[in-house]
Amino acid sequence: MSVTESANPQPEDTAFVDFWNEILAPKFFRFKHVLVGGLTQHSEAIFPSLPVRPGDRVLDVGCGFGDTAIKLAHLVGPEGEVVGLDCCDAFLDFAINDAQERGVNNIRFMRGDAEITLPADNFDFVFARFGTMFFANPVAGLRNMRKALRPGGKMVHIVWRERADNPWLSMAKDVVLEFLPQPGDDAQTCGPGPFSMSNEETVGAMMKSAGYEDVEFKRVDCPVLVGNNVSDAIAFQLAIGPAGEVFREAGAEAEEKRDLIEAALGEAIERQNKSEDGIIMPSSSWMISATNPGQLV
Repeated sequence: MSVTESANPQPEDTAFVDFWNEILAPKFFRFKHVLVGGLTQHSEAIFPSLPVRPGDRVLDVGCGFGDTAIKLAHLVGPEGEVVGLDCCDAFLDFAINDAQERGVNNIRFMRGDAEITLPADNFDFVFARFGTMFFANPVAGLRNMRKALRPGGKMVHIVWRERADNPWLSMAKDVVLEFLPQPGDDAQTCGPGPFSMSNEETVGAMMKSAGYEDVEFKRVDCPVLVGNNVSDAIAFQLAIGPAGEVFREAGAEAEEKRDLIEAALGEAIERQNKSEDGIIMPSSSWMISATNPGQLV
């Protein structure tokens, strides 16, 4: 099993793809225990209701570490196939090795950018977990996901709801902004951000513009791990997500104020719920489902 092809026949990666590969990937690996554990809570909650059957062909867009692609491969069985697509080389390498070690043979991985093109292979189902909200051009990306489906095929994507419903991401940014300025318009970024698809009305219009029918929203609330302990949670917040972006873009000023920021974050995190596993905070997502009617371009 290997990445033998690219979904995007383009000579150069976009700035967003470069940012994921060069800046974010190492941070995601460092905090894989938080990210995969937290994100899995939301996909586990909706997997039993996914319209996936044995023998289906499935595309997992933004497959990351490959955990959802592997789970989908078990659902479609040996007669089905899953294609996991991501723009990040390190994620794909990990996913390939993990699938091989688990003996999952009905899966392959491709490198690509969903906003540019996707394999139009008449998939029965297209899935994305916390990836579509980073689309710089969401309608284009969502339309490409629809075009990858057969007529009548289904798609599901999971996105974060409002900031107020996700203090595990928003609280730390509020604390950091007490010490540092907002990033400027020229800040390096991975895309619009985790809350860009939080509004049901706005995203519903995006889905219809992309050609979908039967668009439905289902709320999913889950507690998520934000760190094994307070220091781990502080490090996570300053590396990834909205607070991490503020800290990174502030550069030398952030490092000068690191002790003050870490102390303030520590106080805020100490007030959160704790379990045997670590620090737990609330989170909330949308499961958005839709159908490809098949006759639109």
